[in-house]
Amino acid sequence: MAAASPVILITGCSSGIGRAAAAHLAAAGCQTLPLDVTDEASMRAAVDAIEASHGRIDVLVNNAGYSQSGAVESIPLARTRAQFETNVFGPLRLTQLVLPGMRRRRAGRIVNVSSMGGRLVFPGGGVYHASKYALEALSDALRYELRPFGIAVVLIEPGLIRTNFAATVGATMLPLRPDAEAGAGRAGDAAAVYAGFNEVVSRGTAAAYERGPMARMTGEPLDVARTIARAIEAPRPRARYTVGRSATVFLTLRRCLGDAAWDWFLRANFAAPAPPPAD
Repeated sequence: MAAASPVILITGCSSGIGRAAAAHLAAAGCQTLPLDVTDEASMRAAVDAIEASHGRIDVLVNNAGYSQSGAVESIPLARTRAQFETNVFGPLRLTQLVLPGMRRRRAGRIVNVSSMGGRLVFPGGGVYHASKYALEALSDALRYELRPFGIAVVLIEPGLIRTNFAATVGATMLPLRPDAEAGAGRAGDAAAVYAGFNEVVSRGTAAAYERGPMARMTGEPLDVARTIARAIEAPRPRARYTVGRSATVFLTLRRCLGDAAWDWFLRANFAAPAPPPAD
């Protein structure tokens, strides 16, 4: 008798990587549920509905996420909180919700879709990278804590992937309105100081996916979907799976260069904020 297909919950399936993963993993179609990873009631309802319908959740794929770019000082704190709600607290809470059932069965798999940006930082991406660094740290902790219960935790680290990611970066960079908590004067001043830098980063991010040497290293959502499938199917999955030539190149470069040489590489290849002329 053939083994039952695993019950897999994937977040962020409306487009891009999540949609490709759902299509690739679903042999006989898939069921969609409303799920807002920033809303406790929505997450509980989705987990309860799947467990009631199928009796279990075998695999959780935390894929939902987006990029928040711009110089760190210029990003209103409310937007930073929203970034972490989606990219960090959502995956963390969903993991907490599915773990009781997995622990009871002494089996399960948590697959967290991170990024090469979880292990290196590009200019203008500090807040986004911080959220992915946090997801990496949580995954490392969970991997150790859950191993005695037969639950594996895996990180997927894509490089540049052709989705609507670049468009999202541009949309979330401008305009940057002052955050009420920071004070309109100070936040407004930061937005003005970094306006040119933020605009260059926005245009450069979009261009990286369309032309030039970085564009030639971009991958497709299906590449990530296939890697997620391998991480799910492997009897003993690796802790991390990188996806795409860009991830391999930049992570190797970051590891080999060290901090000072990496900073030099960034200064040589990326725009930097320009201080205003002295009075």
